Amino acid sequence: MVGAVLTQNTAWTNVEKAIANLKRARALTPEAIVRAQHNKLAAWLRPSGYFNIKARRLKAMCRWLIGQGGTRKLARMNTHDLRAALIAVHGVGPETADDIVLYAFHRPVFVIDAYTRRIFARLGLIKGDEGYETLRHLFESNLKPDVRLFNEYHALIVKHGKDICRKRPLCAACCLAEACPSCSV
Repeated sequence: MVGAVLTQNTAWTNVEKAIANLKRARALTPEAIVRAQHNKLAAWLRPSGYFNIKARRLKAMCRWLIGQGGTRKLARMNTHDLRAALIAVHGVGPETADDIVLYAFHRPVFVIDAYTRRIFARLGLIKGDEGYETLRHLFESNLKPDVRLFNEYHALIVKHGKDICRKRPLCAACCLAEACPSCSV
């Protein structure tokens, strides 16, 4: 859950550094994060960028988590209500909520991110400017609701988006080049 908040607008390698800082400080629990002074928490989160904003968001999520009775109690909620409750937390939008619901609570919710938009728009399968919920429902209605499938599919999209279908794509190395109308080779 911490990773989902910290990965907003940054690379995962930077999130790993911030999480390592929290572990070293013995502050990777909701209670420790809530108790931490803002400047100290922000310093631990510095590698993830936007550290002051993320410190406030992380504290808000941890306060909410504690107030809800922890993850065991939240795990009893149905997926729709859990997702809605997360989105209501300061700093948690649909993508972050879906990351948490899929990866922390193991529910079949498809995560839509910038890589998904870029790849599928280049393939001509979406326009790219659709709303988050429209795209999420598109994926969820065309795939079997399976946590492992959604997890793997999202991981493959992220890998392809980072390694091949970058902002400046490496079309010559792309396994989808023949089917891609945006291919430049």
